Amino acid sequence: MNSHRGPGRLFFAGLLICAGQSSTVAHCEDSSRSAQAPPWTPRSAAQIDLTGYWVSVITQDWIYRMVTPRKGDLGSVPLNATGQELAKTWDPSRDLGRDAQCMAYGAPGVMRQPGRLHIYWENEQTLRIDLTAGQQTRLLHFSETVPPAGFATSEIPLSILQPQAPPGPATLQGYSVAVWQKIAQVRGLGIVGMTSTPPPTPNQRGTLRVVTTHMRPGYLQKNGIPFSADAVLTEYFDLIRLPSGDQYLIETSIVEDPTYLTEPYVTSTQFKHEPDGSLWTAMACHSS
Repeated sequence: MNSHRGPGRLFFAGLLICAGQSSTVAHCEDSSRSAQAPPWTPRSAAQIDLTGYWVSVITQDWIYRMVTPRKGDLGSVPLNATGQELAKTWDPSRDLGRDAQCMAYGAPGVMRQPGRLHIYWENEQTLRIDLTAGQQTRLLHFSETVPPAGFATSEIPLSILQPQAPPGPATLQGYSVAVWQKIAQVRGLGIVGMTSTPPPTPNQRGTLRVVTTHMRPGYLQKNGIPFSADAVLTEYFDLIRLPSGDQYLIETSIVEDPTYLTEPYVTSTQFKHEPDGSLWTAMACHSS
């Protein structure tokens, strides 16, 4: 008699054992699934694929993004009286003298700078964004305790969305905590409203929410519009694909700052997908 027992026969025998013990059927089914499925990571659980090369699409706020606005031009930034007074004292030559050329390239402002992004996974829990603007790098840290299916907006525990920065001084890009969410809303390509849900597409399975704190003071605009060390930056990253096949990344930014703002400062910034990094040219912020 052939006594060879291959993997298929052993698996079938396991099913018979489970079937014979009705009280443990569910346990056996769960064990079988867990034995076959690889362990999930934030990378494998990604609701959308943000990786690749992207270039800024500047169809609005041109005078505030492509050039340095004149002193005192607040644009649409809701500064309080303290913030307005500080903005009026801005002196670019003083910034150069105190080595503060990079103050407009912190997390709340750098995504608005014209240029390119390269987004890729640094490891299974960290999404990295390299920017040509100012040669900056942002690291988005995912919690290892978030289920792979993500959360609807109302289900996300506040503890996950409030970053616990490591000890040490605040930095230009701060400390960012990211979480995948099931609900995707395109928040501003000029064709879909803030609260509109886009038509279903393969790229619209979810959204990425990022909360950043522990930032050192900087500028929301190059002309000295301030944000303080108390600022909190919340971002939503969404993807859409147009009928033409062009793919766009939309970053919705919400800056809250009790020191200088009267209300949240909301912007929407768009990037178009590029096939590769052949046009990548980084420029250090100290030379801009």
